[in-house]
Amino acid sequence: MTKKTAARPTGRASDVLAIDVGNSHTSLGVFARAKLSAQFRLSSDAARTADELVPVVAHLLEPYHARIQRSRRVVMASVVPSLTAVYEEVVRKLFAITPVVVRASMMRGISLDVPDPDSVGADRVANAVAAAELYGTPAIVVDLGTTTNFDVVLPGPRYVGGAIAPGLVTSAEELFRRGARLPKVEIRRPERAVGRTTTECLQSGVYFGAVGQIDGLLGRIAQEVPGDPVIIATGGLAETVARDSTMIGRSDPALTLQGLRILEGRAR
Repeated sequence: MTKKTAARPTGRASDVLAIDVGNSHTSLGVFARAKLSAQFRLSSDAARTADELVPVVAHLLEPYHARIQRSRRVVMASVVPSLTAVYEEVVRKLFAITPVVVRASMMRGISLDVPDPDSVGADRVANAVAAAELYGTPAIVVDLGTTTNFDVVLPGPRYVGGAIAPGLVTSAEELFRRGARLPKVEIRRPERAVGRTTTECLQSGVYFGAVGQIDGLLGRIAQEVPGDPVIIATGGLAETVARDSTMIGRSDPALTLQGLRILEGRAR
């Protein structure tokens, strides 16, 4: 549980609580209009119950509780079905509000130009909406999480698909699991590509290998996208990877939460 950012609360009826339930982590963001006032990150433990999460979430959101209670605006997206109902219950217990749960059927202001719109994850939809609204089109979003998602948004705006690759940490964990003599090391950016120890070699291979994979796939995707797309990275490692990438032009760790905020406003 890590508190990412916080700002002094101010009461506004436009305040929105956005919740993004991912496979590894759940992000909560409090917005005052379009400005992110606070962001928090919790582990997405599927075994946790609403009764366990209520005191944790209540403590994190205590400075903003009155604002959210007054606005009655909560939106969430989830790719973990077992936690969707849990967080809905958490919101109801804390605020007596039923949150807006993002689904493909509630899209407004963007079309899902794919064969099966209902199969597109809510987080990917939110990223596409935020990219089009905040950065313009054409755009490519790289979401660095349990998986690394690449999403393409064309003028319209239209979401037209993308690619899904193993996430940086996911790939590393599989490497450690299969390599009997390989130590499990901290995943971070090494100082150099040529490692001098086994730990440094693993860190270089995992991190710079992931950056190379991301840039290589972005290069292929960009060739299929008309125009000059803006490429935005989001997710926990967005800012770090963006510094080493030759393709990524922007980093916005709160892009998914921004997309949820925008979708909630359109659903009102």
